[in-house]
Amino acid sequence: MIESKALTGDDLALADVWAVAVDHAPVGLPDSARERMQAARDLVERAVHGKQEHTYGVNTGFGRFVSRSIPEELTEELQVRLLRSHACGVGEPYPDEIVRAAMLLRANALAKGFSGSRVQTVELLVEFLNRGVLPHVPSRGSVGASGDLAPLAHLALPLIGEGEAWFEGERLPGNEALAAAGLAPVRLEAKEGLSLVNGTQFMAAYGALGLTRAVRAAKAADIACAVSLEALQGSRTSFLPQIQAVRPLRGQADSAANVLHLLEDSAINEAHRWCDKVQDAYSLRCAPQVHGAGRDLLDYVSYTVTTELNSATDNPLVLVEDELLVSNGNFHGQPLAFALDALAMAVCELADISERRIERLVNPSLSEGLPAFLTGDGGLNSGFMIPQYVAASLVSENKVLAHPASVDSIPTSAGQEDHVSMGNAAGIKAWQVLANVERVLAIELLAAVQGVEFLAPLQPGRGARAAREVVRSLSPRLRDDRPLSGDIEAVAEAVRNGSLVEAVEGEIGELR
Repeated sequence: MIESKALTGDDLALADVWAVAVDHAPVGLPDSARERMQAARDLVERAVHGKQEHTYGVNTGFGRFVSRSIPEELTEELQVRLLRSHACGVGEPYPDEIVRAAMLLRANALAKGFSGSRVQTVELLVEFLNRGVLPHVPSRGSVGASGDLAPLAHLALPLIGEGEAWFEGERLPGNEALAAAGLAPVRLEAKEGLSLVNGTQFMAAYGALGLTRAVRAAKAADIACAVSLEALQGSRTSFLPQIQAVRPLRGQADSAANVLHLLEDSAINEAHRWCDKVQDAYSLRCAPQVHGAGRDLLDYVSYTVTTELNSATDNPLVLVEDELLVSNGNFHGQPLAFALDALAMAVCELADISERRIERLVNPSLSEGLPAFLTGDGGLNSGFMIPQYVAASLVSENKVLAHPASVDSIPTSAGQEDHVSMGNAAGIKAWQVLANVERVLAIELLAAVQGVEFLAPLQPGRGARAAREVVRSLSPRLRDDRPLSGDIEAVAEAVRNGSLVEAVEGEIGELR
């Protein structure tokens, strides 16, 4: 049984986001979170009934309408109309796991106790996660400034029985999805609609799940490099710790150590130790420097994203100790926009250098005696000729997608919201880049394993052997040509879900 995650607003980790969003781990609200939320709610109620003037989102309009006062009898209607007006996203829906991650992150932010939502509203959001109610959320429409307004409005509408949601594989009107799951809608009260839509949760969802994938891809890139190094009979010298010590970048040192670890007990390496080749091409020799630079960039992404997981990004914030409802800018997505662009750049280069190793594996002028395109019957068979084309195509696409979204801005709300982050666009691009990278690494693994098998009976190192076993469990050796699309996707999924890395680490111990 998967353990339930208690949402405190303070200790959500990357692994928790993956567990809930992808593996459907249950969540709950501890008493401490309920008490904080109730204290914040009490302060909101005092603001509503105490005739306090111009409390944004409580008794005023939104955006440019901030100066328009709303009478107390219409404060609840204001919240409903906010959701309806903001739910105008377009395009294909977000991936299911991104929507679940966004729900989790919104619930965790509300549980922190700075938003003023009622406990029962957050409880319903938690029940959506636990019972498998999935709001239908179009992916285009957020500029990443006042939070992810349009997406979060679509996410929130089913809570009041409106909008659309998926339940047990069927797309239903919000009220029908609730009924099918045995739930009842809530009636929003003052500030609650605003608390549901003001936040960075879709950007943060891309960051949290994307970072998990990126870390796995970084380890998989080291694994693929090690297998390619074996197939191409390259030197292990460039990976020695003495070299990394005189340029002490952590990512570089970790990547080099991984490759050396993967090559331990290699009969192939031992067989060509005393050959007369002076040095390898950059795609092999400089792999620690390239992989490592990406790893160091991911450290920055991790700092930003993990901080955001437990941050309050509402406007206004409810500061209970100071008895203030205060307007602020924590909803602005610029930190995440930069991080998501950096994530895309970091993993882009894993694929870029991987494709160059694929080229060396299939090109008989570069491959140290391997048959052309890794096929024993060239001409009749094309072998790995076209998979290299596919890798080149994906790498080229990534070069376009890596152009930063975070340096763009366009004014909204009649100039009231005059600088935006475009973080949602950065997240969408990073998500596609990750998929492309995983597929390129899969092609390298398939090609490198095929190459190693031409060197039999010599065997690669223990780690490389473990990687070969994973690949061969998903894709038999290519003898006569067959469509490889399914093989590539299967190995890419093993990179994405971590099973490749897990299997290798199960054999040789944890990689850095």
